[in-house]
Parts: sequence; C-alpha cells; structure tokens
Amino acid sequence: MKKSWKIAGALLVLGIFAIAAMISITPTTGSDPTGAAYVAATGAETLSEVATTASKAYYGANFTWIMLTGFMVFFFQCGFAMVETGFTRGKNAAHTMTMNFMVFLVGAIGYFLVGFALQFGGSGGAAGLGTGGSALGSMLSIPGLGGILGYNGFMLSGLGVYDPGIYALFFFQMVFMDTTVTIPTGAMAERVKYSSMVITSFFISMFLYPLFGNWVWGGGWLATLGKNFGLGHGVVDFAGSAVVHSMGGMLALAGAIVIGPRIGKFKKDGTARAFPGHDIPMAIIGTIILFFCWFSFNAGSTLNASDFRLAIVATNTMIAGAIGGLSAMFYMWVRHGKPDPSMTANGALAGLVAITAPSAFVNAGAAFVIGLLGGLLVCVAVSFVENKLKLDDPVGAISVHCINGIWGTLAVGLFADGTYGDGLNGVAGGVRGLFYGDASQLFAQLAAVGVLIVYGFGLSYVFFKVLDKVWGLRVSAEAELEGLDLPEMGVSAYPELQLAKSELDFDNSDNMEIKQLPNYKPFGYAAGKKLTS
Repeated sequence: MKKSWKIAGALLVLGIFAIAAMISITPTTGSDPTGAAYVAATGAETLSEVATTASKAYYGANFTWIMLTGFMVFFFQCGFAMVETGFTRGKNAAHTMTMNFMVFLVGAIGYFLVGFALQFGGSGGAAGLGTGGSALGSMLSIPGLGGILGYNGFMLSGLGVYDPGIYALFFFQMVFMDTTVTIPTGAMAERVKYSSMVITSFFISMFLYPLFGNWVWGGGWLATLGKNFGLGHGVVDFAGSAVVHSMGGMLALAGAIVIGPRIGKFKKDGTARAFPGHDIPMAIIGTIILFFCWFSFNAGSTLNASDFRLAIVATNTMIAGAIGGLSAMFYMWVRHGKPDPSMTANGALAGLVAITAPSAFVNAGAAFVIGLLGGLLVCVAVSFVENKLKLDDPVGAISVHCINGIWGTLAVGLFADGTYGDGLNGVAGGVRGLFYGDASQLFAQLAAVGVLIVYGFGLSYVFFKVLDKVWGLRVSAEAELEGLDLPEMGVSAYPELQLAKSELDFDNSDNMEIKQLPNYKPFGYAAGKKLTS
C-alpha cells in the first residue's frame, strides 16, 4: 500500500512539472524571444532620441572595450610572476612570486593617491569616454616649453572628477603603470629586500612613472614638441615602448648597478657563471600569458572600440612577437647548438616590446622587421650586459625592456607610414617616419630616448643609492645563500620538497668580491661570520 502511494505521489509531481513546462513553452502576450523590439523602430522617434540611442551605443562599446582590455592587461601580473619565478632558483620562488603580486597592490594605491593626477590631471581625458574628462584640465606648464604635470584627480577626487569616463581611464592606465613597477623586480631578484621593493613601488607609481607619462601621454612638453617646435607629431608612443617598458628597463638597469651581482655570479677573473632557472615550463607558460595579454595591451590603447585600427595593431603585435621569438631561437641554435628556451621566450617578449610604440603606425612588413631585429637585439644585449658590463640580470629585464623599448621608440621615427595619427598631439596629417619622408619625427623620438636616459635612469640611480644608504637595498650574504623564502617571507614555496643544492648555493674562494655587499669577502665572511662549512 505504501509503495502504491509513493508511486502515485511521484506521478503527481511529474504531472505538475509537465503542465508547468507546457505553459512555459506556450507563447504569451508581450513576449519577444528574438529581441526584435530592442532595435525595432516605431516611426515616432525624434531625431534627438535617435541621437541619444546612437550615442549610448557608441560610448557603451568604448567603455566595454577599455574595461575588458584593462582586465586582461592586469593579467600581465600573472605572466610576469611566472616568468621571473621560473627563471630564478627554487629557494627564492615564494619571494619572487609574492614580489610580483605585492608591486600591484602598492602600485595601485600609489597611483590612486598621487600618480594618476600627476599624469592625467591636465590631459582633458579620453574623447571616446565622454565629456567628463574635461575636469582633468589642470596642467602646470613652463612658458615656452609646455606642460610638466597635472594637478587634478588626486585620489580620484576634485571638482567633476567623479565621472565614469575618468574612472575607466584611471583603471586602464593604472594597469599599464603597474607593468613598469614590475620590471625592476626581475633585474634585482634573488638578493633584494622585500621591504625595499615596497618603497620602490611607491616611488615609481607616485612620481617617477607619472611624470614621464604626463610628458608623453598626458599632454606634456614631449607630446607638444611637434606643435611647439616642429618635430613631427611630438613624441609618439602608441602603447608604451618608452613610457612603460623603457622606463621599467631604466629602473632595472639602475637597480642592477646599485645592488650588485648575486654571490657567485662572477668569478675573480670576471667570467660569468650560469644560474639555471628552477622551472622553465613555468617561465614558458608565463611568456604565453604575456603574449596573449599583449593584444589587449596594444590594441586596447586605441581607447575606442570604433577605431578599427585596433585590428592592425593586434595583428602587428602578433607578427612582431612571433618573429622575435623565432629569430632569437635560431640565433641561439646556430651560435650555441641548442634552441635555448629562455632566450626563445625573451626573444618573443623583445619583439612585443619593440612593436608596442609603432604598432598603430606601421604595416605588417615593418612589424616583421621590427620584431625580427628585436629578437636578435635581445640575444646580443643579454651577452653584452652580462659579459661586458658585468651586470647580473637574472631574467634579462634590461635587454628585453630597456634596450628593446628604446628600439621600439626609435622605430616609430623610422617606419611610421603616414596612414594613421592625423591630428595626434595637435599636428595635422598622419605620423611619418624617416623612411616615409619626415626626419623630424625621428628627432622627436630621439628626444624621448634622451629624457629616458637622463631622467629615467638618472633619477632611478639616485633613488636606489639613497635607498641603499638609508634603508638598505640588499639582504645579508647569509640570507642570500640560504634563499630568500624563509629569511624574508617566513615560508618556503616548496615545503614538502628537498631542493637540490649545487655549488652556486655556497660561497667559493674563486668568487668575485661584491662591493655592494657590506663586509663580504669571497669564501665566506660576512660581518665576520663564515658562510660555508
């Protein structure tokens, strides 16, 4: 009997579900399954209503584009963290990975507090993001030269700053700035104090990066070299070879000089030892992530979804990155007999850095040449930095970002073909480089490189020297040899694994003395304590 009632109850429930389903599939009055009513005209619309709808669609597309590309550029942090951690040793993995996360946290707040206002406070905003950008109209200028800094929008506050277009611009530009903050961590990895990188990240995000960014992207004096002094369109940097990558590379160069090499990197005779990365697959995955996100990095810099040049930008980015990696791979294969994975990755990144400034202004053939030379250049530069300059750059940040950032900046002045950029920086006509009849554009780009060296490298070097004296830039010799995970972070990246040790994990009588490491003498003496047993 109970079984019969259970069956009856189950049938009743199924019957109710069936009736409900039949009702749900029966067309009801007012339904619109095709969405026709969303776009169908009634014939009674006024011209003003049509214009309002079109305007909302235009700005809606732009907001969606800039926010989605900004989200993807943020994912750069994952790519950089994996590349740097994979190229360094396992005993420093937690330290290196966390540094790459921390610099985003610090950079976002520093840029929010001060940096955005200095960079874009006098820019007038972005035309494709609405009229609210007019609130960003406060620029401090030097008569006869041009703007040097903005001063509206600190903490995204101020008269008229509470605007979605300004917030979208802040979001997109903040993740660009954070790329610059990340770059020097690789050049100083495995011996830099975590606390020093916190201070450094505030300095970059609040002052160093925003001021140069203002001069190029915020309507400052480098951008107006064309309008004021007849140098092409002024400094042109579509997505950041100069503003983002070269500036980060200058920081990496200054930091590597001041902090000195890792213990054991150089022998007494000056020859370098190779320090193998502990996880090459991790570094390759990180490179693929960076490559993927670079499409948004460059194409998103249109700041406008209806600027169809974004397709050319993205394709040029793909071509340059691919040939950069390929040329580096073949260079290493021919020269050393093996297709070096790390240099293949750095070659792709070098091609991407090089195409970042000219990506909107050149055709596919030029993108191929720019990326090809970028991939070869990084191979030559890595060897030069290590063997001639005697600088220790664990991940090749100087060669990838500084050297190829400069190359990309100059490439605009050589290969820009005049098909894009009419009206840019207040100058009529498209941007043309030397090969298309305008040598003055190359001079403008050279001016940017000069400022990067004097301001970017010079101020960074002074900053790191002062930080080293006042706070200390480098960990102790004992902590460096042990690995930074436990001394600096209190945790190990691989607590359940017994990491293999090599001769590079111990001091050696043949090691070069490191003058930047106080009280250090080769073969084991730091502050009077022997490092090896």
